[in-house]
Amino acid sequence: MYNSYGLIDGHQRMRSRSRSRVCSFTTSLILSFVIIMLFVIIFSNLSYFLDNDSFILTPDPNLIIAKHGAVASEIANCSQYGVDILKEGGSAIDAAITSMICVGAINIFSSGIGGGGFMTIRLPNGYSEIIDFRETAPLAARKDMFVDKEVFASVGGLSIGVPGEVAGMKLAHQKYGKLPWKRLFEPSIKMCRNGFPVTSELGLQLQLFSEFVVDNPQLSEIYAPNGNILKKGQILYRTKFARTLETIANNYTEFYKGSIAKSIIKRVHATGGIMTLDDLKNYRPIVREPIVGFYNDRKVITAPEPTSGPILLFLLNLLEKYDLKNNEIDGLNFHRIIEALKFGFARQTELGDSAFFKNKTKHELRIEEIISKEFADSVRRNISDNETFDPDYYNPVYEPIDDHGTSHLTVIDADDMTVSVTSSINKPWGSQVMDPDTEILLNDQMDDFSVPGTPDMFELSPSPYNFIEPGKRPLSSMAPTIIEKNGKFEFAVGGSGGKRIISSVLEVILDICDFDTNLVDAINKPRYHQQLLPNMVFVDSGFSFDLIKNLLDIGHVVQIHHINDRTFSSQIQAIRKFENGTIHAASDFRKQGLAAGY
Repeated sequence: MYNSYGLIDGHQRMRSRSRSRVCSFTTSLILSFVIIMLFVIIFSNLSYFLDNDSFILTPDPNLIIAKHGAVASEIANCSQYGVDILKEGGSAIDAAITSMICVGAINIFSSGIGGGGFMTIRLPNGYSEIIDFRETAPLAARKDMFVDKEVFASVGGLSIGVPGEVAGMKLAHQKYGKLPWKRLFEPSIKMCRNGFPVTSELGLQLQLFSEFVVDNPQLSEIYAPNGNILKKGQILYRTKFARTLETIANNYTEFYKGSIAKSIIKRVHATGGIMTLDDLKNYRPIVREPIVGFYNDRKVITAPEPTSGPILLFLLNLLEKYDLKNNEIDGLNFHRIIEALKFGFARQTELGDSAFFKNKTKHELRIEEIISKEFADSVRRNISDNETFDPDYYNPVYEPIDDHGTSHLTVIDADDMTVSVTSSINKPWGSQVMDPDTEILLNDQMDDFSVPGTPDMFELSPSPYNFIEPGKRPLSSMAPTIIEKNGKFEFAVGGSGGKRIISSVLEVILDICDFDTNLVDAINKPRYHQQLLPNMVFVDSGFSFDLIKNLLDIGHVVQIHHINDRTFSSQIQAIRKFENGTIHAASDFRKQGLAAGY
């Protein structure tokens, strides 16, 4: 092409230009065709979505924006199963049950039908109620059964409380379900029978607890079938559990009176437990009235004892007059919130199963006092803006509990019925006791009771309010909550993660109510926690240096953890509805969840 002088030959130049024009023309035709096809695809799909009235584009893949209903759970597939039920005309209860079964089948390490929990329900007319399906102590249990042998409170047959999840789901369905009970089990039965990929979260938990999973014959048969722990993406089968779910779908009483009950009790006794068939047969969920408070013109509906709902209302009352909305979270208000949490966890030591207080009337009056605005005003006067104190300053009555684990999900349907439900088998992998015939992993909720003993280093004795008694329900940090604004549903929130549930739910409520934070940002932003004992502020990485320095200057002891450190995290799932009818749903990245909607 070039001559001896390095210049382009004339004839070659003309041919080159001719080829360039042809290439350019061809390229233009191809680009035009691609652009036209893209427009066709976009507009045809847009037309489809508009015709189906079910799809809204969202700039954040973790934020689900819907028009009719939504489910926020910690597993994408389980959220979608719930939404499929909503699309069929199912109620929020139907969807919640469907998603709960799915979450328990996959994230077996944190929840499932071998455990229990609490469900906050708000009907379209504004009526609200709580279904308490918390586990209970067996009839043969006694308050000193774990004295000098506390290890048996968390591992083995003695640690197992009477499971309540199946009974709680059935009661909710009898009251508010629309689709057949059997239909709600179908997605999970099919999933367990046909196999499903190990999720990122399950893969992580299997790695963290690989040693005992491999050593446990029942667990290793499922999760280490070839002697090696299954990894993310590998297919997992739960065929026995599929049969168990099918049995419950056909007749739920099998769990409490029939073949499943007998199989559970056989396994409990084989591992040193004391639960009997009568314990299962006599289990009953309880319908409770919610407790209600108000925060900056919003109505807060949450669960009473034995949850920590009263503490959430106390904290909101305590912080309300600091007018955070106008003052932001500066160093001073950050300190005030930390101090409020210390007072809150001190008051948690007064809670328990209200049915077992010797002077029930006196205790009920005390709870009414704790959740009152007047009590918050009196406590607020003891918060110093430039000093923090040792634990005894906050007047804890007894030693705080140390509870664990759990899963949470929220649901809203097309009629504005809303459900906020938290369930648990307590510590990761519960009691570590799995019934080999049903593949039900059983809880270790007996560990949530207090054990009589000597005072701790702060001279605080274990709480007699939370001592074991037959049929009693242990104190919990769960707080499934629903918020109203101007008489209409605004958002539902709850979390998992033991004592950190209280601080995490509080922080999300503050972010939404005071700062109108986007739901995803409110859930995913760095968190802080103070539970009085240990007397330390736990904060996620991501807070400004100035905020942390201010806490240190005041005298707080601060421990910073990476925001992805699962040892110190709580996971939130929430749904919000705006006045124009748009629904936002989001699940916490900390448990790698994803909501769904339509």
